[in-house]
This record gives sequence, structure tokens and C-alpha cells, in this order.
Amino acid sequence: MDRYFFLLGGGDLKTKETLPLDRAVAAAAKERAGDRRATALFIGTASHDLMPYYNTFHKTYTGELGLKTDVALTVYTEMNAEKLDSKFEKADLIYVGGGDTVFMLDSWRKSGLDRRILAAYRSGVPTAGLSAGAICWFEKMYTDSVKDGADQPYAVYPAMGLLSGGACPHYNRRRSDFALHIPSGESWLCVEDNAAVVFRNEVPVGVLQNGGNAYTVCKIDGKIIETPLPPLLFS
Repeated sequence: MDRYFFLLGGGDLKTKETLPLDRAVAAAAKERAGDRRATALFIGTASHDLMPYYNTFHKTYTGELGLKTDVALTVYTEMNAEKLDSKFEKADLIYVGGGDTVFMLDSWRKSGLDRRILAAYRSGVPTAGLSAGAICWFEKMYTDSVKDGADQPYAVYPAMGLLSGGACPHYNRRRSDFALHIPSGESWLCVEDNAAVVFRNEVPVGVLQNGGNAYTVCKIDGKIIETPLPPLLFS
């Protein structure tokens, strides 16, 4: 079974700004579910399990797109492993929200949520993420979720390593700063707001555009080289 990522560079879920992209994500969940009503599992660790964020997700993915939704809470709630496993077993979509990427990955390692997410993805559950939820899968990530004592607003951190290279979200807003800090000779995926890069079996196949774009970016002899990803048509 093919494995899919939908990686959104940014955009406002609450105002329905990303709705065309969300429709494509929901369609993948519905295809997996077949005759069943699809269930989306929201992972809000990066926002410290902020419930209004989940409520916004629910309003979009249930009210607008017709999926059932559930949420995996592990930050301030005593974790029930059996209950959490049941949520993942029922999921036809994993959606990882934005926020503090460094905190999210540290929390996942402590709770074991990372193992559950990766197991679901590897079993063929479509996996989507916005901002923090988009860049965490790579070997490196360019993030504003810096650790205490850092002397700059953005930094490069190691990520999960499932996808090769590095990734930067909100590229339309971070382009100039990113150019100063990217190491030479490395390949990075840079995704603007209102764009979603689709990966099939850990290989990028193109970008869904809702006003944004995505690029493969590298620095050669001090010069930034941007190569746009091919656009995908919405089905």
C-alpha cells in the first residue's frame, strides 16, 4: 500500500484559508476508509494540546469535509496507552498541527507518540501536517521553535529523519533569513503558506497550490538556487 504525506507550509485553518488543500487531504482519508465514514486523528502536541485548535480542526474536517475527528492528548493528560492505541487503529488520517516543533518532538519521544504516528504512516494511513507538522519528518528543520538561550529567532535542528534533506515552512515569510543560515551544499524543501507538497512513498510528487508554491532550495557558492516543484491538479 502506498504511503502519503501532505505537507502544508502554512495558512490559517480557522478562516478556511487552507480549505482547498484540506479537501485534498480529506479525499485521501475517504479513499482509505472506503465505505466507512473516515476518521481523522488530530495531533496538537506542538500547540501544547490547545483545545481551541482541535475545535477549529473539527469544525473544518467534520463540518466542512464530513469526516469524524478525534484528538490524541498527551501533554497535560495522563496517557492511557490502550486508549491511545485504539485511536490510532481507527484513524484513516493523521493530522499534525503547527506550533513549537522542538517541544513537539521532545514530547513525542517521551510519550512514544512518535512510534505510534510512524507505525500508522507505514501501514498506509495518509499523514498530513501544517508548519511544524510539515517539517518534523525530515533530517533537518528550519524553525522558529528555538530553545531557551538561543540568540536568533530561527535555527536549524535535527528532526525525525524519515524524509531526506531539510525543510522550511512559511518560506514566503522566511526567505531572506533562511538564505543567511542555510548550510552550503545541502538540499532543502521550502514550502510557502497555502501550498502543500505531496509525498508518495517518501518521494515528492508535486505541490498543491492555493496561492503558494514550494521549492527545492540549495546554496552554491553563496548563491541561493530555487527550483519550483511541479504543480499537481486538485482532483
